[in-house]
Amino acid sequence: MRISKVLKSIDPLLLLDVALILVMGFFVLASASHNAGERFGVDFVQRQLLWTAVGVVAFFLVLTVDYSKLAKYATHIYILNLLLLLAVLFLGTETKGAQAWIYIGPLGFQPAEVVKTLLIIGMAQFLAPRIGKLNTLKSFIPVFIYVGIPLLLIMMQPDLGTGLVYVAIMFGMMLAAGASPLLLTSLFAGGIGLVVLAIYAHYTWDLWLPLKEYQLMRLIVFVDPMIDPRGWGWNVIQSQIAVGSGGLLGKGWMMGSQSGGNFLPEQWTDFIFSVLAEEFGFIGSALMLLFFFLLLYRGIKIATKAKDPFGSLIVIGVISMFAFHILQNIGMAIGIMPITGIPLPFVSYGGSALLANMIALGLVMNVYVYRDRILF
Repeated sequence: MRISKVLKSIDPLLLLDVALILVMGFFVLASASHNAGERFGVDFVQRQLLWTAVGVVAFFLVLTVDYSKLAKYATHIYILNLLLLLAVLFLGTETKGAQAWIYIGPLGFQPAEVVKTLLIIGMAQFLAPRIGKLNTLKSFIPVFIYVGIPLLLIMMQPDLGTGLVYVAIMFGMMLAAGASPLLLTSLFAGGIGLVVLAIYAHYTWDLWLPLKEYQLMRLIVFVDPMIDPRGWGWNVIQSQIAVGSGGLLGKGWMMGSQSGGNFLPEQWTDFIFSVLAEEFGFIGSALMLLFFFLLLYRGIKIATKAKDPFGSLIVIGVISMFAFHILQNIGMAIGIMPITGIPLPFVSYGGSALLANMIALGLVMNVYVYRDRILF
């Protein structure tokens, strides 16, 4: 389809909504990082603008090809996923405790971010013929194996946050494919119970776990950060102070004491919502949440209008990914979710994540653009 026809067929409300999130995100990022450049010699906003431009190009490139043509390459895409994750294990550089980055000169790339989007495409094709047939635990096993292989490679880095995103994508897409909600809920509850028992066994009987000590401590201080207020609990305590001190209207742009005083760790990535809440208050936070709600709502509407199950599942996969990122990032900022280092979509600083999100958004818009085209 020609680009002129694409532009006439896109969902303007969805595009406007994401643009507003990006603009608001730039203001928050500018405030969150205005002192950081002195320490790291990096202009975070300029880099984010550059990656946004790259992401916009990628977004429109994705729109030029009918998404349904990707179905025949689903196996190749899945293999590419595995190769990218294997490359990280052999060629990656360890950063912040995880071997998740590949550096080409000064440029860093996090393959796991792009793999999330590619996994959605492959899984959509994998689940399409299984719609309405996922009613037993036995029928779940092939899906668990399909997602489990890349998930295992992710945990070998180890990257707990991204691993949880993979699980969220899988559960969301399985639910859309007609999997038993009761069975999925039971498995989810059972999984949480096993995690609790595994952590208990780790500290009681020295059971080996595929996690580093700092990742385990993040899960423990989630229950009570005051166990170690000046150590592992510091992050969430400072974040809650920032969010609470914002009040109704906030302290004003670049006037936050927590962010300005560098009390918040990773305030341009993991805890950027805390900066938003401190400087723009409840009103600004609610406005951002409204924008995110519209993003998810429009995505669900597009999924219902898709011309085929493959397209519908792609959109649900992307929406599941966005929804988990939003819930987890904001949740850890206010202390209702454990800290896992998951960025806030279109807001947190990070080129790989922003590019992957723009590609994922392009897939959603692609399904909308080609919703009325007939397959021959």
